[in-house]
Amino acid sequence: MKYVSKSLEDTKSFAKTFVESLTTEDDAIVVALEGDLGSGKTTFSQLVGEALGVRDGIQSPTFLIEKIYELFDKPWKHLVHIDAYRLEKPEELLHLGWQEIISRPDNLVLVEWADKVRDIMPDDALRISFTFVDETTREIDIHES
Repeated sequence: MKYVSKSLEDTKSFAKTFVESLTTEDDAIVVALEGDLGSGKTTFSQLVGEALGVRDGIQSPTFLIEKIYELFDKPWKHLVHIDAYRLEKPEELLHLGWQEIISRPDNLVLVEWADKVRDIMPDDALRISFTFVDETTREIDIHES
């Protein structure tokens, strides 16, 4: 499914609709976010957090790699936001408790730069690719892996 966002409000609406379309699973829901620098991965993550009621502003965890936000009155207890940009190999994610994170059905996991850790992403991960078109426009494609 392809979506064209021409503004922050468009992306906000898309993120809200995306969250509302998700249903809980036996394991965590893992969303692989891919695209070039500045294509909208972090903005989308922030807007997903906003749609889920995260009060602390979501920042890209580039230097922390992982940030976990507690959710209230939602289908998930945690929003796990991971930025794989600085990882040199996928196995580095395993040291952060990756297997436990993805096995918990109360986790919704967003992974920025997921193409860097594709080898250890779950087979059923949702993949969203972002393409920078111009200063205000982004193309967003949702693919089921």
